[in-house]
Amino acid sequence: MIDDISRFRRLARAVTTQTGALDTSFLGLGRPLGSARVLNAIGHGKEDVGELRVYLGLDSGLMSRLLRGLEAEGMVETAPAPKDARRRIAKLTEAGQAAFAQYEALSDQSAEAVLGRYKQSEALLAAADLIATVLGRDRIEIIEADPEDPRVEHCVQAYYDEISEIFGVFFDPQVSGDPEAGSLRAPNGTFLLALSDGLPIGCVAVKRQAEGLGEVKRMWVAPAARGLGLAKQLMNAIETHAQRLGLTTLQLDTNGKLTAALHLYRTDGWVEIERYNDNPYAEHFFEKQLG
Repeated sequence: MIDDISRFRRLARAVTTQTGALDTSFLGLGRPLGSARVLNAIGHGKEDVGELRVYLGLDSGLMSRLLRGLEAEGMVETAPAPKDARRRIAKLTEAGQAAFAQYEALSDQSAEAVLGRYKQSEALLAAADLIATVLGRDRIEIIEADPEDPRVEHCVQAYYDEISEIFGVFFDPQVSGDPEAGSLRAPNGTFLLALSDGLPIGCVAVKRQAEGLGEVKRMWVAPAARGLGLAKQLMNAIETHAQRLGLTTLQLDTNGKLTAALHLYRTDGWVEIERYNDNPYAEHFFEKQLG
């Protein structure tokens, strides 16, 4: 009988081998994985050295050594931040940008090769999403986003698709009282997005209904992120943002088939109330006083 620890360690060894974590020349470009990761993160916009260190989970000493090595290669230049000399900014040189492009192309090719080994690619990607989200749980961030941001649209469409599947009928957002984008921007409301290493894994919004009254809309968490407490984090975050908008009471509606959502609301201070709208998909209605 293979135990759980052995199964997980097999995964760790497979990932280490596949990613070339122990190679002295990651993807054959002459640098170990650590240096390549720093270069890649800078190329993806992580230019503040302090934030870069936190993102990569490195201590200050190792971060400094890796940057010095890349500077010596002519890949990176560092300088004080324009508005705060206490902070340092790292930017890719022309040679660094060329190396970044090489790493991106080779990494894409490597990922494509792995996906090509298994015909059920969606199942493989779902497993990858789950593993990456669980391993990166402590680095999930919740940000404000524009309701027309493509990442928001991805989450909302996934929400619509899932609701349609659960209900067994096409979910028409207009019939459900789908809020206009303008009602989800300050000062009328806000839209929050949960990100795992830049990829959207959840969302929630609030819109102003009347003086002091708001409604929570489109609370959704990706299947790969469920069981990590993210739904409660999103609800706590939207309550905080609602208070900043001057809202003192929140309402929401849901359907009886959404059992996880019902459990969350009933255990998180929401009180069930009478129907307050004509949403045909809604069966349960809740309210919560803030502050």
